[in-house]
Amino acid sequence: MMQSAKSNRAISSYARAAASIKSDFVLSDYLKERCRLIESALADALPEHTGSSAARLFEAMRYSLFAGGKRIRPVLALASCEAVGGRMERALGLGCALEMIHTYSMIHDDLPCMDDDDLRRGKPTNHKIYGDAMATLAGDALLTDAFKVLARSCDGVPPALMLEVIAELAEAAGSDGMVGGQVIDILSEGEATDTAKLEYLHSKKTGALFLAAVRGGARLGGATKPQLEKLSDYGRALGLAFQVTDDILDVEASTEQMGKRTHKDESRGKATYPALMGLEQSHEFARSLVARAHSALTSLGERAEPLRRIASYVVERNL
Repeated sequence: MMQSAKSNRAISSYARAAASIKSDFVLSDYLKERCRLIESALADALPEHTGSSAARLFEAMRYSLFAGGKRIRPVLALASCEAVGGRMERALGLGCALEMIHTYSMIHDDLPCMDDDDLRRGKPTNHKIYGDAMATLAGDALLTDAFKVLARSCDGVPPALMLEVIAELAEAAGSDGMVGGQVIDILSEGEATDTAKLEYLHSKKTGALFLAAVRGGARLGGATKPQLEKLSDYGRALGLAFQVTDDILDVEASTEQMGKRTHKDESRGKATYPALMGLEQSHEFARSLVARAHSALTSLGERAEPLRRIASYVVERNL
């Protein structure tokens, strides 16, 4: 099949951006080291509470928080902090908060009243182990405690700056962000939609937390206004690229590869990019979004190399 001129331009733009990435940077090593720091910080933020009257709750919280995962959102916060010349340790509290909020959202998404999933990251979902009520409360606790962890990580950060980071994260997680996007998703099941509506939905449901990770990390690193604007462009493009790729993997990957049930979007009547655009065009769209993300980082130089690689990884991952 012959490709359109638009398709060729998107692929060419992606290839040029990928070619500009430093060859001596090893993303797997970077991710492994940053994830080690994040895991340690999360363990400090949510220690075991054996013997406590709420031991079962903490066990349920830790079951999902330490069930694995790539920790992409907290890594983005650290990388964005470093990209503007900040010390990544300043963003560790934000990274923990992001992962706790992300984990809460997955626990609640998997509940029978929501997506009703039995498998997450290759393990039984939280409610399958602890029951619906405890899973709901574990999610509630993770969401609430995330802001405690973030607020207590503000040593050396100007109060006004920390308040802005906290407010922006709350907005991204709440009715104007992830929760609002989830509501739109539920109410839109089985209804006709278009790519503009789908992009709006995912800018909230998925993209808002990605954007908060990038902007929050940059703020804590001392970003200037122009740097924050460029990183915001990067975060928006990356968040959408992540969702497009997730939609593709739901069609192309197996349950064993993904560690969760696949092919569920079509069965629930959900609008997805492959359903609206087809698989080939969805792949092209994801690549064009990565090229857009790379382009936004041009003025940040070598310090933004991890962010460039993460953007490429998001669309190249197989699971």
